[in-house]
Amino acid sequence: MRIGLISDTHGLVRPDVAAAFEGVDVILHAGDVGTPDVLAELGCIAPVDAVHGNVDPLELMLPPTLVREVDGLTLLVTHGNEVGSPTPAKLAARYRADVIVYGHTHRPLVSHVGGTLVVNPGAAGPRRFDLRPSVALLVIEGGAARVTIVNLAL
Repeated sequence: MRIGLISDTHGLVRPDVAAAFEGVDVILHAGDVGTPDVLAELGCIAPVDAVHGNVDPLELMLPPTLVREVDGLTLLVTHGNEVGSPTPAKLAARYRADVIVYGHTHRPLVSHVGGTLVVNPGAAGPRRFDLRPSVALLVIEGGAARVTIVNLAL
């Protein structure tokens, strides 16, 4: 299964997200969506599940976390702000999952904490903090997960 990971769009879907997510089975959004239009636009690429970010309006009615089982692995998606300034160690201590996906920091990151793969796809929306916009591709095959960060155009 190929999964597109995205976070911190803040109301903007960059044009190259569609190419980055070509052929994905599902898109998981780790919060700070911004507007319902973002989910609709991403939904034209693949089915989308999203969680609530710290600046998302309540009317989006998104859950704080979501859990999916894929090929024997448990994936958990959260924005991450519930642990203050999120780090892989803090998130792995709070949640039990094979893969944890989070956002909030706007910094792309792939880390292992024990047997847990922790991924922040970075921020895909308006450029902030002098960071390059990015998303990630998560591939799960044979009960194993691998991830690639994909930089987007400035």
